[in-house]
Amino acid sequence: MSGSGTADFFYREAQRLGYVARSAFKLLQIQKQYKLITPGSSVVDLGCAPGAWLQVACQSLGPLKNGGVVVGIDLKVIMLLIIVLKVKVPSTHCDSRVSTVCADVMNLPKHQLLNLSPQKKGFSVVLSDMCPLVSGITTRDAALSMELGMRALDLALGKTEKQPNQEEEEEDDVGVLKAGGHLIVKLLESEDTKELSKICKPLFRKSSWLRPKATRSNSREIYLICQDLQH
Repeated sequence: MSGSGTADFFYREAQRLGYVARSAFKLLQIQKQYKLITPGSSVVDLGCAPGAWLQVACQSLGPLKNGGVVVGIDLKVIMLLIIVLKVKVPSTHCDSRVSTVCADVMNLPKHQLLNLSPQKKGFSVVLSDMCPLVSGITTRDAALSMELGMRALDLALGKTEKQPNQEEEEEDDVGVLKAGGHLIVKLLESEDTKELSKICKPLFRKSSWLRPKATRSNSREIYLICQDLQH
């Protein structure tokens, strides 16, 4: 099947099943293979628009009685009116456990994100499906993607290396991912993406790369899957 045929298939399936975007199938495959979101999980979705990953994350929590929470962060701007709006929670596949916050992920203080988690104790899963506005210039797009990936890593883990003479952790140096938690980060594949993997590998029990089947054939998207953050 050609790349366009594959894209058409996932687009049609998304419409048929009530997902707001075909990207839902990427997280569905990740869930099927790794089962990172479980009943009772607390999930934060960085760059959540248009909401397909919110839908899959909520589904993965199971019935409402199982508990859990999904928080989506995104900055949705209508440039014509210069109005900033929250991303709308999809009506299908989402329930009262899903909420969204209008904020710029690149400038969101970690302590504010931590305050959005249950009991302000952090999240068990951090998702980042963020992607830059693609210009078509490979090196530029890869650099912007890496910047987003590093930001997701910073929010999740805080400072990964203690600085000399740093006696106490500052409030905004602590990441929002709880011990034993999982991290998913989308990147545009390049030589630099290996650096992100090197940072994560010693911090998690396991880290691996995945290119979901729903990825378009002409895309360089790849996902870093990090399991079980070590103490």
